[in-house]
Amino acid sequence: MAAPAPRNVGEIDSFITMLLAACENRMVHDKLEALLSMPDPRRQAIVHSWVNDLLIQQAPQGFIAAIACLKDDAVAEKAYEVIFKCGRPKA
Repeated sequence: MAAPAPRNVGEIDSFITMLLAACENRMVHDKLEALLSMPDPRRQAIVHSWVNDLLIQQAPQGFIAAIACLKDDAVAEKAYEVIFKCGRPKA
């Protein structure tokens, strides 16, 4: 029997891992920040295309799921807030 689908992105471990990686790795941070700074329609189109490419390349399902979460406007906005906060130098 398959595991139940997650009810929110907070239950998708790979999404949380991606945000943590963005806080710990400047390159990941900068790439995500660039994506999340785009206007919603542009970000959605890029995420859609990226997910299709990942499916064709048979990338790990968790990674595909994490990237796919960024198509949702509210999720993308919260993700941007998270990586913005961790990207600032600590006082």
